[in-house]
Amino acid sequence: MYQIGEFSKLGRTTIKTLRYYDSVGLLKPERTDRFTNYRFYTTGQLFQLHTIQSLRQIGLSVKEIRRILAGSDAESILQKRRAELRAEIDT
Repeated sequence: MYQIGEFSKLGRTTIKTLRYYDSVGLLKPERTDRFTNYRFYTTGQLFQLHTIQSLRQIGLSVKEIRRILAGSDAESILQKRRAELRAEIDT
């Protein structure tokens, strides 16, 4: 397990971002120490983090990403974003 600082370096993100993702329910730490409140992440969670980062890079909102990660229809969300990007290009 990795403490938040180590995990942020491995995932190439900030500690602030990881805390935010925890608070909004996008990426919860595998374990939180009940005495120190230190967050601990696993190597497997790097995949989740990279998925979130990829979806953010294409402009999806946290709400949309949360829906995709929860198993909602990712295809319709991505098609909607594609249409938005095409509309931006056309203007």
